[in-house]
Amino acid sequence: MTLFFALAFHAIIILGISFNIADDTTPPLTTMEITLVQSHSDKAPDKPDYLAQANQKGGGNVKEKTHDQSPLSNPVPTQDNGFAPVREQAVAPSLTRPEQAQMEVMTTHRAKQKTPSKPQKEPLPDLSQTLTVAQLLERSRQNIARMSAEIDRIKKTYHITPRRTYVRGANAKEYRFASYLDAWRTKVERFGNLNYPEEALRHNINGSLLLDVAINPDGSLNHMKIIQSSGYKVLDDAAKRIVRLAAPFPPLSKEILVDTDILHIPRVWYFKSNSGLSTGGQ
Repeated sequence: MTLFFALAFHAIIILGISFNIADDTTPPLTTMEITLVQSHSDKAPDKPDYLAQANQKGGGNVKEKTHDQSPLSNPVPTQDNGFAPVREQAVAPSLTRPEQAQMEVMTTHRAKQKTPSKPQKEPLPDLSQTLTVAQLLERSRQNIARMSAEIDRIKKTYHITPRRTYVRGANAKEYRFASYLDAWRTKVERFGNLNYPEEALRHNINGSLLLDVAINPDGSLNHMKIIQSSGYKVLDDAAKRIVRLAAPFPPLSKEILVDTDILHIPRVWYFKSNSGLSTGGQ
């Protein structure tokens, strides 16, 4: 009996004593849930379920209480820590290494037959649409620029292409050509007889050839061409060598340069062992 009362007494003492934490003056934290609504109404609801930036009476097509959601809201559920999950960033496709690019290149054998491509014609402008004044002016400027470029090209072509005059027939009778032709013939025959081909004299080779000699305005040799051969290489080579020895020739006179840039003198060259070299008309 004494033991029972002793245990009961200690139990009352131990269980009856409690400790309380000192009262804090800070009010307890409370939570507030706010919803952003997509529409609003003039009359406020009697018993609102949520706080929002505007009044909105209840509506919808479900009976239970649900949160208002935006149709463009994030479909991924929000994590517990309060931060939305990080969305995957767009990553550019990996670059193809040069080795792989070379392996993917298609190769074909070169075709044996080639077909020339036809020139493409410039399509005509579409006049179905109404053009503004600014567009018409711009097209006019483009056409004028194109025409100016074409005119410049024609002028350059005209200046680049030399005016050639062949002294033959009636041209040779004109005074401005006759005097120059006589001086040219005298110089050529003098050099030709001084340098007559010895092989032709030794083998008594006679013949004639037609040689065209082109002369620049300053009298220098432009070019020469055998139009009709004599049939003997020794005579053809001798005629060319004599022209080179006689050049340069007198400069072209102002009267000739009026309509001539290069003067051509096509003449027949006669090689005779007993009388030497002479040049006659074509």
